[in-house]
Amino acid sequence: MRARGWDSVDIVLVSGDAYVDHPSFANGLIARLLQAAGFRVAVLAQPDWSNCDAWRQFGRPRLFFGVSAGNMDSMINHYTANRKVRNDDAYSPGGEIGRRPDRATLAYCQRSREAFPGVPVVAGGVEASLRRIAHYDYWSDTVRRSILLDAKADLIAFGMGERTVLEIARGLDAGKSPKDLRGLRGVAYRLGASEPPPAGDDTLELPAYEAVTVDPLAFCEMTRISHLETNPHNARRLVQRHGREAVVVNPPALPLEQDEMDQVYGLPFTRRPHPSYGNARIPAFEVVENSVQIMRGCFGGCTFCSITAHEGRIIQSRSQESIITEIKLLAAQPGFKGTVSDIGGPTANMYQMRCTRPEVEAKCRRLSCVHPTVCKLLGTDHGPLKAVMREARSVPGVKRVLVASGVRMDLARRDPEYLQELAEHHVGGHLKVAPEHTAPEVLSLMKKPSADDYVEFDKAFKAASRRVGKKQYTVPYFIASHPGSGVEQMIDLAIFLKRNSYRPDQVQDFIPSPFDIAACMYHTGLDPMTKQPVTVTKGLRDRRMQRALLQFFKPENYFEVRRALEQAGRHDLIGSGCDCLIPERPPQEALDHKRSEATRAFTDQTSGDHIRGGPAAKDKGPRKQGRQRRSVGYRPQRPGHSGP
Repeated sequence: MRARGWDSVDIVLVSGDAYVDHPSFANGLIARLLQAAGFRVAVLAQPDWSNCDAWRQFGRPRLFFGVSAGNMDSMINHYTANRKVRNDDAYSPGGEIGRRPDRATLAYCQRSREAFPGVPVVAGGVEASLRRIAHYDYWSDTVRRSILLDAKADLIAFGMGERTVLEIARGLDAGKSPKDLRGLRGVAYRLGASEPPPAGDDTLELPAYEAVTVDPLAFCEMTRISHLETNPHNARRLVQRHGREAVVVNPPALPLEQDEMDQVYGLPFTRRPHPSYGNARIPAFEVVENSVQIMRGCFGGCTFCSITAHEGRIIQSRSQESIITEIKLLAAQPGFKGTVSDIGGPTANMYQMRCTRPEVEAKCRRLSCVHPTVCKLLGTDHGPLKAVMREARSVPGVKRVLVASGVRMDLARRDPEYLQELAEHHVGGHLKVAPEHTAPEVLSLMKKPSADDYVEFDKAFKAASRRVGKKQYTVPYFIASHPGSGVEQMIDLAIFLKRNSYRPDQVQDFIPSPFDIAACMYHTGLDPMTKQPVTVTKGLRDRRMQRALLQFFKPENYFEVRRALEQAGRHDLIGSGCDCLIPERPPQEALDHKRSEATRAFTDQTSGDHIRGGPAAKDKGPRKQGRQRRSVGYRPQRPGHSGP
């Protein structure tokens, strides 16, 4: 501020992430966007939330505080699927944990109001966006009310937010109040007890908070309606009562047009972390440092994924000229070594794929354009993407252009030429794909194609690689413990992996994210779209068995896999047969691992110097004399506190 001659700022952006001036970081992108519109912007990244001093360092903002927990929901950022504290934070300098609180949006909004009462507070980002109505919270195992009521923000800008945030800033700058801006698209707001909720043909009322907390069918109906009202071209306003108050969710913001996308990604980013971090590495930045995002949105509609809910189903693409300009700027950066690490987005090969009938797209309420089959109206031409790939790899100073984003296999198989170019020029030995499971009933609940699709794609990719003299592999991602998946389904998946000689290095444990359809299945045991029962695995022991089955070949998983097979009565898979997953006798490595685990557990119990539970853990009863509970995790200044 001193260097710019400013005595005040218009907007303070508060973020749970480190400040990185890169288009993949929301705090950097929104700051540049507002700056380009003529506003004085300050960024308050990962402030000390124990008091509001940090919020006062820039003075009273003239327009508003913009609050975000960061690029991830703070609870997913902090805790594993087993509700254990993660060892690092990819969005913090040095990967250090403890630099943001649990439920960061709530804490940041509270401190904003304390610092300067009367200054409007606008919440945004993934955490606020996915918690804008009543939602199931996995970490407390409860249905929580809309984050608007707990954060007491004036407005929530949900979704990607660029257009909405600009309209809010311009409205407040013109002298309007937050109440005057309640009609904006992409905005959610809270109504007091004396304010009548909107009504009419363009408004739907969701089941009330009090109903969805006790009635699984009401929760399912809330989920069903909210997901059917996500197309910005036909979505209606949603109202949900919370006692005497109500939350109103306007239709989503319209998707950005190509010229708007070009403007956003053409802003003068330095593509670097803030200098105050020195040489501390920020893991998430290292992944995307030399990447170029060419599109956003996803029409896959996977029920366990928040991308469609947050970014939208309609694909928004940049122009080829804009993409190549960014690659040229990247190639000219000091220290660039010639490799563009990724050109893609949520899915690498959905670039410029849209409905071929705009009048139909404006009416469509289908949740996935590719499930159960690829819609006949979906444009699936890879031509524009191939043109971008060819020009990108011809830019002077660029040696390789990789595709690190996941590839949608059912689309890629429609264009053998795309697959050939991908294998020849854009894969560094491994290609990410996401078959997720093999059981038809689980894949149907996920809205994913059949397992045969992955087998055929894998064969086609390896054949294309051989034709260009390369030995390359797909890296498949699978999910354990997804709704619909029991031990029997995971055993079938393990057999599939063995028969096809797949040994996944990375596996995912299902985490129910707020707002997701799969989270509704997990919480209610019902498919919200059909109201049919769904098998749900909730016990940590059963979840461990499912995860172990995905990596049955690892000696350390031997006893978990054996327990699962014996529990399912599949003794035929224990032994030396061709389909057997584990041998009859445990290998020495399995015995050594079991001993080390037992020793570690005994040491923890006797030393008293250990981490207890996760965000919902409670301290039960008086502590024994001489035992002290170590302060760990995300509230280090509040010893003994286990979560909000």
